[in-house]
Amino acid sequence: MSTSPRPRRLTLITGAAGGIGQALVARFVAGGDRVLAHDRDGAALAELAAGYDPDSVLTGTSELSDLDALRASLAPTLQTHGPIGAVIANAGSAESLSLADTSADSWRRDVEFNLHAGYCTITAAIDGLKASRGNAVFIGSVNGLAALGHPAYSAAKAALISYARSIAIEYGRFGVRANVVCPGTVKTPAWQARADKHPQVFEDLRKWYPLGDFAAPQDVAEAAWFLASEQARMISGAVLPVDGGLMAGNRLMAAELTLEPY
Repeated sequence: MSTSPRPRRLTLITGAAGGIGQALVARFVAGGDRVLAHDRDGAALAELAAGYDPDSVLTGTSELSDLDALRASLAPTLQTHGPIGAVIANAGSAESLSLADTSADSWRRDVEFNLHAGYCTITAAIDGLKASRGNAVFIGSVNGLAALGHPAYSAAKAALISYARSIAIEYGRFGVRANVVCPGTVKTPAWQARADKHPQVFEDLRKWYPLGDFAAPQDVAEAAWFLASEQARMISGAVLPVDGGLMAGNRLMAAELTLEPY
């Protein structure tokens, strides 16, 4: 029995010029989507788009936390190629390392860029998602599931999970799904910069990961692709860690509790 191919979906990917963002763009283009790549770094975004057919990767630049500016940046693409069928809300950053060095301003910036920007992204795209029975995938973090430093970032990522579940229950009647991918340590350029300063950082961290390895950006992209696909059509409001088993439990503590060689 033959099946007709699905119409080409327009997928909005934020933070597209970053390490995970670039992998997301590559995966969704490979899957047949037309990608609207969004990033506040226009130069990096232009460099990314130059590597693709111009009909496959379109671009938009604005501050995600400015809803009016975001809508304006998306409008030309939506008029020609809309509606948006999937949103991969990937943009995020962490500033304050601990509560001791968190100021009111740094707290606001972390929450604004990691939580409020996610709200603005979905708000700008929700009409299209409802019209297309589309879906949203948030790139969260294991920091939203446990206290692992970066408290303001972690609080924002935890709130993002709650927000995704609100989308799932309120817009499910329109066929809209919302899920969260929570990576652990990912081998991105940002992490490599950290390793350049502290060469032992990966070896120091490896012991906490049951699989003994860290995700690559492509691992996160594959998880997002699955959740945005028809194979996940009955999955909504879910949280999928991509963390080498980190959130499964504490292997070192288990070994001390059981006196067994975990």
